[in-house]
Amino acid sequence: MLAERLAYRPLRNAPRLAPLITAIGVSIALQEIIRLFYPGGKNVLSFPRIISDRTFSVGGVTIAWTSVFAVTAAVALMVALETFVNGTRLGKAMRATSQDREIAKLMGIDTDKVIVVAFALGGALAGVAGVIQGIRFVSLDFHIGFIAGIKAFTAAVLGGIGNIRGAFLGGLVIGLVEALATEYLPQGAAWKDVWAFVVLILVLTLRPQGLLGEQVAVRT
Repeated sequence: MLAERLAYRPLRNAPRLAPLITAIGVSIALQEIIRLFYPGGKNVLSFPRIISDRTFSVGGVTIAWTSVFAVTAAVALMVALETFVNGTRLGKAMRATSQDREIAKLMGIDTDKVIVVAFALGGALAGVAGVIQGIRFVSLDFHIGFIAGIKAFTAAVLGGIGNIRGAFLGGLVIGLVEALATEYLPQGAAWKDVWAFVVLILVLTLRPQGLLGEQVAVRT
């Protein structure tokens, strides 16, 4: 919310490139702030074991309980977020603001308040994602979220910007591509991040609106 007030609100009417560059700057600033709190100059911290690291087999496939928790939490949060956005008064105000901020203002919507709520909600969901990341990988460093953030953006574009189910589907597609590349391609583990972005390029080339996005007609 503080980042929205200080870094984004002054750029509300600026060209789209300005907020994008600001987002990168804010991300780097947050990483460096967190790094200052690492005790004794350590670069890696351990995350407490909340979920059992035991595994079980289904049809010869080994599955970790941490992965089950991650998928279950993701599905639950997706359903909760979609219910909030589509079924509540504030959620509808968020949709209206994202579609046309000026018209939303004319309809009596406090767009500044709505945008702050969106930032707070996004930060809360990112916090949950960080906990899930910690549960799965145990060892954490202050820039562990950088690649994850880029892939989250990629998943949103892949599924269709503004489509919650699309973002979830995009994340699953990227995960499957990385897993299959790691298993079956030469040096797949070293190139798994590359293949995720190759899929993104292909989707943007063949279907720019994303997998579940809708083609929006431009009115003249």
